[in-house]
Amino acid sequence: MGWWEISADTLAGSRFVISPLAEAIAGLKTLQRGTATHPGERAWLDTHLPAYRERLAGDPLTALLVRAALGHRWNATFLTPTPTGDGQVSEAAETPSLDQELARLRETPSATARDDLTVSLGGRPLPGPLRRADDLPRRTADLLEWVWREAVLPYWPQRRRIIEADVLARTAQLSRGGWAAALADMRPGMRWLGANRLQITTYDHPPRELTGAGARLLFVPVTPHQTWLSWDVRPPHCGGVAGRGPGERRSAVVYPCSGALAEAGRAPVPGALGALLGPARARVLVLLGTPKSTTQLVALTGQGLGSVGRHLKVLLDARLIGRRRTGRSVLYYRTAAGEVLMGAQTGG
Repeated sequence: MGWWEISADTLAGSRFVISPLAEAIAGLKTLQRGTATHPGERAWLDTHLPAYRERLAGDPLTALLVRAALGHRWNATFLTPTPTGDGQVSEAAETPSLDQELARLRETPSATARDDLTVSLGGRPLPGPLRRADDLPRRTADLLEWVWREAVLPYWPQRRRIIEADVLARTAQLSRGGWAAALADMRPGMRWLGANRLQITTYDHPPRELTGAGARLLFVPVTPHQTWLSWDVRPPHCGGVAGRGPGERRSAVVYPCSGALAEAGRAPVPGALGALLGPARARVLVLLGTPKSTTQLVALTGQGLGSVGRHLKVLLDARLIGRRRTGRSVLYYRTAAGEVLMGAQTGG
């Protein structure tokens, strides 16, 4: 198995960040895979997969590049740069733009990109067109920009709320059970081993050390069901660039948002239910197919705390939902009556 040794200071300073580029990369990986993990993702693929395939059919070199970059066991490193860490969930104004993140990818030397592709291909020789091309990073960035514009940006406000809700859930887990609880189901094969060790994958990789003043650990949620690792090292003798100081070493775990949150965030509100309860209140009832806190509902709906609170009171008074305390949190859930009402809308 592969594991990282993480000092107490590094773990204490770790944080969740939002990365538009990571969301675009996850979208690219899902489009390239062409299969869905839940009905909402299937609908998204049905909408955008034909245009993606048409785009690659018209650009065979980029199609070859993508197939090589998304290796069976390892992505080409230049394709998945480590976020700067500026996009803290609690500081929305600091979230880097896609252009800022893509600029770093475009600056990758072509020779470095070719070396990374050789690794992602498992050491097999690069196909001739990729060996001869001198614009591989630019092509990759252009394709990611296209995926963002065509298939991610129209959904970004909602996706961002899902990401924020996931971080709130992780933070609650952290407060109740520590890092062992918060990391347990973040990505397959990852778990806290104790003694400063985090199992990061079940594959047999050499251990990595995340210790010292320059070590930073980032957790990056994305809404597609995709996960990967990234890290980079800035040599001490080089100046800081793009949010990195001299000697700073950043590692990131990109992980999929909780399936229940991601699916609920995309679940439509039945028209008849919206007419009966009002669209905003009906949205709250739809989201409570799995228990959620008020804070999560605020993040997922985009409504204010006061509005969500009023909707919850009406639904409680109507006995369509109940509530229970779990640790410091109060979770709301649909009652049997609420389930009957939802079932009537879907024919269940």
